[in-house]
Amino acid sequence: MKIALFGNPNTGKSSIFNQLTGMRQHVGNFPGVTVDKKTGTVVTSNGNHELIDFPGTYSIYPHSEDESVVYKVLSDKSNKDFPELAVVVVDASNLRRNLLLFTQIYDLGIPCVLVLNMQDVAKSKGVFLDISKLKAEFPGVDIVETNARSNTAKRKVIRSIEDFQFNSESQSFIHNWEIAQLEDQNAQEQEAKERFKKIDSLIETIVKKENPIKRSGITQKLDALLTHKIFGYAIFGVVLLTIFQFIFSFASVPMDFIDEQFGVLANWVSSTLPEGVFNDLLSQGIVPGIGGVVIFIPQIALLFFFIAILEETGYLTRVVFLMDRLMRPFGLNGKSVVPLMSSVACAIPGVMASRTISDWKERLITILVAPLMSCSARIPVYTLLIALVIPEQEVLGFLNLQGLVLMGLYLLGVFAALGVAILLKWMIKSKEQGFLLLEMPDYKTPRWGNVLLTVLEKVKVFVFDAGKVILAISILLWAMATYSPGDRGETATKLALVEAKEQELSQEETDALLASAQLESSYIGIMGQAIEPIIAPLGYDWKMGISLITSFAAREVFVGSLATIYAVNDDGEEHVTLKQKLKAEKRANGQPVYTLASGLSLMVFYVFAMQCMATLAVVKRETKSWKWPLVQLGYMGVLAYVGAWITFLIFK
Repeated sequence: MKIALFGNPNTGKSSIFNQLTGMRQHVGNFPGVTVDKKTGTVVTSNGNHELIDFPGTYSIYPHSEDESVVYKVLSDKSNKDFPELAVVVVDASNLRRNLLLFTQIYDLGIPCVLVLNMQDVAKSKGVFLDISKLKAEFPGVDIVETNARSNTAKRKVIRSIEDFQFNSESQSFIHNWEIAQLEDQNAQEQEAKERFKKIDSLIETIVKKENPIKRSGITQKLDALLTHKIFGYAIFGVVLLTIFQFIFSFASVPMDFIDEQFGVLANWVSSTLPEGVFNDLLSQGIVPGIGGVVIFIPQIALLFFFIAILEETGYLTRVVFLMDRLMRPFGLNGKSVVPLMSSVACAIPGVMASRTISDWKERLITILVAPLMSCSARIPVYTLLIALVIPEQEVLGFLNLQGLVLMGLYLLGVFAALGVAILLKWMIKSKEQGFLLLEMPDYKTPRWGNVLLTVLEKVKVFVFDAGKVILAISILLWAMATYSPGDRGETATKLALVEAKEQELSQEETDALLASAQLESSYIGIMGQAIEPIIAPLGYDWKMGISLITSFAAREVFVGSLATIYAVNDDGEEHVTLKQKLKAEKRANGQPVYTLASGLSLMVFYVFAMQCMATLAVVKRETKSWKWPLVQLGYMGVLAYVGAWITFLIFK
């Protein structure tokens, strides 16, 4: 069967989806829109079923683009995602609000399973339901009582799916109801009034309220502290600082191990396989390219681990509320925080997450500044450059200097986003007045299964999506760095041999000179030297220039490109890590290429530069115009060049 999962936000719907599908899930897009389509496979005794997790919504009538997916599917029975069975998850402690969506789906004649979730919360509030009367009101509906934070939900819902039998008898909550047209606000309002009138009457008969369990008031006490207009920001700052310290301190060991193992693998391939083009392709192109992806899995996994915990506990919602008063002067609102924080993972879901912002101007500004937030694709660049030019030492006896620099780069992106936002607020005219409507979920301990699935999903996206691009570019770079136009390579080799003989160089020095000459005469060398005059004021050489060009496909390609370029330039006798190669790189005058000035300049360039074609494509799709992605590309390019130039001058 094709089964749909519906529900209001904060009902535990995602937890139930994760329990039912486990590792058998993937993310795509709904047809014709960029809204995430999360699907998975539910394994039962009567077969495997496709489960679609629809965006959370309070009604089938949308107020954002995410919610519009529910309307488009349910209003068209010919839609390929129209379900044979609907599993509707509701908050048992707040039945009145949740029953609006359920009764609408029920009245469409779709067979339903009603999941009364969060039973523990309902009982703590003294809310008890008469299930027999509820079943009598909705004949043919299987009602399941669960607590998504325990494993009983999976067993109960699967049993309900296994026992499902289609009931052809026509039933309805509101008789003769038809879905209103999207633009018919009056009909929607009238329907809501009629439904709530009947829902209120129903709740009087099925809901019994007893003395709620006395609670310590911990939620109120935590909210008073975490959303405080002074302490709230300080606590959020400490949380961010802790996250970045953990990322740098704990990820370095597995990263060094992975780097060494890929070096050993490259040497093994080089020495084991017969000499030739295939050997060079594997040892100098493919293996270093894959290594440039895998090495950053520990840091990306840690980043998403912490973000998932913040979301699971309910703290992320408090951050949205807290930041609203800060965002208003910049033409944004609290809901902009979610897209901006999502952009710390990747700008693409960040841009798409802006659909929850109803005000057009606030949404557009959020879209235009979201890529300034340092995404996970920048982590490989930051960590490599920080390790190169920032000493590994402690500040104040307990703070890691490299971790502080990493946090500084993220904060630079944040301040830049706010600065650009305030300029756009003045430039973009709109008569709409934005507002924030937010529901605060209860604080909860993280469900570690959900956290693990989130981390695995994000790492998988990074490895396979970014990995495919990096691997393809690594192979292309290897070819361009190996071959030369015409007899240019042969000429460069002869001149290098003459120079080596004149200077009486050793065999090792001669091999290094030959490799350098061949690389400079290759296609990639010619391209890099052509743009060198443009990037020289920033402190960059032509090899950096090549990596800048290739990383316009995706920022993380920068590291893979350097790995490939220096692998081609490697004598292959013993493994030397990329960091060691870059530290040893010298200019013609004997000065090191990677200094504090050039390293910081590169970091600042990558903070500001729009080097992600996929993000530009999504911005075009979201704004339905090439105007805004071109504006984005232009202003970020200027900001990157000027910022990098000033940084180089300051630290030079």
